[in-house]
Amino acid sequence: MPQKTSKFDIDMASIRKLAKLIEETGLSEIEYAEGDRKIRCVGPRVNAVVPAAAAQAPVPSPVAEPTEAKKELSGLPITSPMVGTVYMAPSPGAAPFVKVGNKVKEGDTLLIIEAMKVMNPIKAPKAGTVGLILVEDAKPVEFGDTLLVLE
Repeated sequence: MPQKTSKFDIDMASIRKLAKLIEETGLSEIEYAEGDRKIRCVGPRVNAVVPAAAAQAPVPSPVAEPTEAKKELSGLPITSPMVGTVYMAPSPGAAPFVKVGNKVKEGDTLLIIEAMKVMNPIKAPKAGTVGLILVEDAKPVEFGDTLLVLE
């Protein structure tokens, strides 16, 4: 039986709307399907390769105090071992596991990453002080994203 081919007209206005939605929400990607037609838009990666000169610039922290945002990354970066959603507290409304300036012991839970409905605690690999927190509660993270810095 001959293959049936269907012409898929690309609706550029819809693609622009999806791209704008990715930008506004901070999502890494979005997919929209209608019938047998599907559009998937992928936003920019957080871990994009940057020129060496730009990589040396201080990285601002979206959740750190303004004085902390000017601080350069120094210490041990704690990176995400998976793609998922980061949670800074054990449950909604609870106190966060850590705040900037908190001292932690090796093995203390720093935050949780939910991946495929599984809550994965991210633990401190060594004792130290939380210097910077580079993620926001309930936001998506990618593999290798820097979550926080231990000093």
